[in-house]
This record gives sequence, structure tokens and C-alpha cells, in this order.
Amino acid sequence: MRTAEINGEGVRLRAFRPEDAEALAEGYNDPVSQRFLTVLPSPFTVAHAETFIAERIDALFAEGGAFYAVADPETDELLGGVGFDKSVPSRGQAEIGYWVGPWARRRGVATAAVRAMSAHALKHGLQRLELLTHWDNPVSQRVALASGFRREGVRRGAQPRRDGGRDDMLAFARLAEDDGEPIARLLPDLPGGELTDGVVRLRPLGPGDLGFLTELITLPDVVATSVPPEPPSPGKIRQRCFWAEAHWLAGNRADLVIEDAATGEPAGDIGLFNDEPATAQAMIGYSMLPAFRGRGFATRAAQLLSLWVFAETGVARLIAGAVPANLASQRVLEKAGFKREAYLRSRLPGPDGGRVDDVQYVLLAEDLLAEGPRLDG
Repeated sequence: MRTAEINGEGVRLRAFRPEDAEALAEGYNDPVSQRFLTVLPSPFTVAHAETFIAERIDALFAEGGAFYAVADPETDELLGGVGFDKSVPSRGQAEIGYWVGPWARRRGVATAAVRAMSAHALKHGLQRLELLTHWDNPVSQRVALASGFRREGVRRGAQPRRDGGRDDMLAFARLAEDDGEPIARLLPDLPGGELTDGVVRLRPLGPGDLGFLTELITLPDVVATSVPPEPPSPGKIRQRCFWAEAHWLAGNRADLVIEDAATGEPAGDIGLFNDEPATAQAMIGYSMLPAFRGRGFATRAAQLLSLWVFAETGVARLIAGAVPANLASQRVLEKAGFKREAYLRSRLPGPDGGRVDDVQYVLLAEDLLAEGPRLDG
């Protein structure tokens, strides 16, 4: 399967050369590479790079794998590397991996390289390629989806960390029979990265929101209306922030921060839980910091999110619930256009192992078309 070069869209895969050693060392010593490629020595020196080029690449090919330099087709500048290893001949399977130097990122290099390498490998004997990536590496997840790899599940404890622990990994795969086209997403990105009506702004939750989210979802009254009604651990809060984009890309939920559009201050959060794609039904939930309650922010956020959901996703029916005593939340939903539809007895887990009732509200796309957006607070 070893070949002189493989041409991709805007990239050329070629053999590594001794003169690539300095750029290889710079790329592998980059903080992003060191974070996610935990098998690398730290620091990764030019001497490491020279040994890698002289010895390790030939060994990879001898083991049934491959590794190529990703180069600029015009200048031959080294941009990164791509290849596969962990070959299982009896299954026609291997695991693809790649890196891109910080000087070449955000140019589509990784996607072009992975697409070219995948097409070549699946055309010359392999039947299945896997791509594993960390939960908190959404860039790699986007590359996988753009390269025709479908998310299949989670490999628990699959990746050793430098501190001796192990990380779960998201598993994506592409088969020889797949067309290689980008995988369609259930939840697209927000237009321009946000939704706003000039009063509130919704943007995706991210790692930088750890302090704000901790303050919000550990408030006693927020905990009391959570499912289950228990304070989340610091680890769970961190996961929610650092894994939010992975969930969005998977299409199962979208977590957003509600901001005061005038000041940029975080005021609350709102989430879309896409748990029933087969029936085109999803759920929303929200919570607000005390200083921003009673100002119509939650209503506006629910309206903005609903408009986006019906316009940009396949969801046809939005549901939301509130415990019977939470009259403020019920008023938010009614002002946002939701209709009360059911009273569900003992639907939710309650304090001390008990159960609590749930008042359920529903919003349909035709409801919004009939009434139009109601952004009056």
C-alpha cells in the first residue's frame, strides 16, 4: 500500500524527509499535540523527530500501517502528518490518526488529509477505519464528521493519560462502502455563532463558563427543580462545560448561555435535549441567576431557541415541563407560546427518593407561524 504520494484537495501526502525534522518537532511539541497525543515524549525534541523519521515510519509500514507527511502542494512546506496503525488484518481494520502544525490550522488541512488518506486506504484493502478522539477535542470531531466518519459510541478508558489515569474516547468509523461525504448533523451550528433579539443573546456553553455554571446550577432552588434534584459534582459540571460541543455535534443536546445583550453578562442557561429524533420531539429546559429573574430573559431565550429549532432542525414538537409549584416557570412557557397539554403524576424523581408531578407544555411549529414571535418579555 506504500506509495510515493497521495493527492488531496489542497494537500499532498508524501514521504517524510530528514529536513522535516525541525517542523515535526515543533508540531509535536505544540501544547495541543501534547494534550491529545499522549504517547509522545514530552518535550518532543528534534532528536526525537529525527529518530521518528529514520526508524518509526518504516516500522509502521512493516506493521501494516502507514504514515505520510502532509505538505503544501505548491511550496512543499510540511503542514502535518496523517496515517493509520493498530491494523487488524483479519478484520480489514485500522485506526487513523493525524496532526496539523499550529502554523497550518483553520485552513481545512486536517479534513483534506484525513479524506485523502481514508480514500486511499479503503481503496487498497482496508474495509474499516476508526478515528478516536477525546470528548473535549471538538475540532477533531468536526474533522471526523467532515471526512465521512460516523460516530459509533464511546470507548471507556481507551486512552492513557500522562498522569496515569485513562480517558474515555469517542469512536468514529468509516467503511469502504461509505460514500465519504460529510455526515449530516441533527443540530447545526448557530448562524454567526449566536442567537439574539437585541435584549438577550444565546451562545454555546463552553470551557470558559465553568465558574458561571457552577454558581448557577448549585443554587438551592435550581437544584430543587433539576432532574434528579441533587447538587452536581464539580467533575460533572466540568464535563458539562468541556463536553458541550461534543454533545452538540452528536445531535443529542445543545447547551447555551443566556447573556444580557447590553452587557455580555451571563444571566442563565437554556438547553435543547434532542432525545427523540425518531419522533421529531425534543425538550427544552432553563434556569436563571436571581439577579436576572423577572426581566423576561427566560421567555425571550425560549422564544429565540424555539424559532431556531423549528427553522434549522428536523424537530417538529418541543416540550417543556415544570413542577406544579413552579408557577414562574409555567408563566415563562405560556408567554413563550407553549400550551399546557398534560399533568403527569409522579413523572420525575424527587427529593429523598420520592417522586414529583410534572406539568407538561408543548410548542409546535405551526403555533409560532400562527402567532409570530412574541418578544415582548
